[in-house]
Amino acid sequence: MRNQLCYYKLLALCLLAIVGFTASCKKFLDKKSSNAITTPTGIADLQALLDDATAIMNQGGTPAFSEASANDYILMPGMYERYPPWEQHAYKWQLYNYVYPNDWSYSYAPVYNANYCLEMIEKISPGLHDKTAWDNVKGSALFFRSYYFLGLLWTFAKTFDEATAASDPGIVLRLSADYNKPSYRNSVKDCYQRIIKDAKEAVEYLPGLASHPFRPSKAAAYGLLARTYLSIRNYDSAYKYADACLVIKNDLIDLNGDEDLLGLNASFPFKQFNKETIFYTEMCATGTYGLMIASRSYIDTLLYKSYDTNDLRKQAYFRSSNGYNVYKGSYSQGGRLFTGLATDELYLIRAEAAARKTEPDLPSALQDLNTLLSHRYSKGSFMPVTTNKPDMLIKLIHDERRKELLYRGVRWSDIKRCNKEGANITLSRMVNGETFQLLPGDPYYALPLPFDIVSITGILQNPF
Repeated sequence: MRNQLCYYKLLALCLLAIVGFTASCKKFLDKKSSNAITTPTGIADLQALLDDATAIMNQGGTPAFSEASANDYILMPGMYERYPPWEQHAYKWQLYNYVYPNDWSYSYAPVYNANYCLEMIEKISPGLHDKTAWDNVKGSALFFRSYYFLGLLWTFAKTFDEATAASDPGIVLRLSADYNKPSYRNSVKDCYQRIIKDAKEAVEYLPGLASHPFRPSKAAAYGLLARTYLSIRNYDSAYKYADACLVIKNDLIDLNGDEDLLGLNASFPFKQFNKETIFYTEMCATGTYGLMIASRSYIDTLLYKSYDTNDLRKQAYFRSSNGYNVYKGSYSQGGRLFTGLATDELYLIRAEAAARKTEPDLPSALQDLNTLLSHRYSKGSFMPVTTNKPDMLIKLIHDERRKELLYRGVRWSDIKRCNKEGANITLSRMVNGETFQLLPGDPYYALPLPFDIVSITGILQNPF
């Protein structure tokens, strides 16, 4: 018990709380061999640290708690009983004192790596032959930090409100690899300013497209900025950066037949690293992730019914199970949930932003929406959307965001953002005959922080 307490104290100081990460990082940084010291100090070493996709940087690190709290799935009574108390409470939007492993810990792991690389790369003066490699390390580290900060902020803070953002508690902005620096929660305003600053600076160093979707790129940084500005309802900037992203990469998969499609009825229809993928990450596979495992959870019945008969996503995204439907449409080509940046999301961001910016451009919004949907409906069946009513068009785009981007890690943020604009979305679940609801504006939309982190560091817990 004493050793465990000491471990948690160290854990809290670095805000990682990840046994696996702490062990692997220490092993990576401190391991000696008979030939050389492998502590990463050179450009290639730092790039290798940022390329640690499977252990830390890309696969299994983006938040699941928020998606598990959203309304795209349901649990049947027999399934609900299989889960531990913490996940049962999460399903009902009830506070529970959870600890490691969790989203907080797994998302701060790549932040630590990014901070370490940013500190080390500044100690290296690149020559002409390695300037590109130096730039890639600097830009990638900035991008990763910004990317994971945004996911954490969407999960653990209130949605952005210009009137209160300067005082609303956000997340801990760890900008140093020094474990000894104290932790405190920055304001929501400060957090968004940092996310935007890092992403914009990353653009200056990154290539237009990366050699692999695990690596950041200019297109990815533009996409991240578009996501960020959409979530704070800055539609002019969301449009600007979605457009910049799509100028670089704008491919879409045609569900009528495509080299990146393994077949609509395949167990997992979409190839991993397909043509739509700009930047690749997967959802945290611990904690609340279990709530959405396909064999245990079903797609919300009203959501499933919202797909038109000729909408091929109905085949590509779902398979039937015991009279219900389960999700199979991840771009991971498997059961892990893809949460990265893809062109379909950017078309929808640009469409919504075009309809809502200072000088609305409805024809542009309609063009983007119809371009996407023409790749989703069976040939000869799609009738282009036509309307001159902004509110109707925005509603259609919101509906398509939900149908296109389910299980991508964006639904929770969308609910919060839309409710801030008066959508009045109320979440409701039935458990053993009892109804549980989450009303618009409920404090629980800023999800509870891990109990061990709060109790040891003293940082502010979210109110409930």
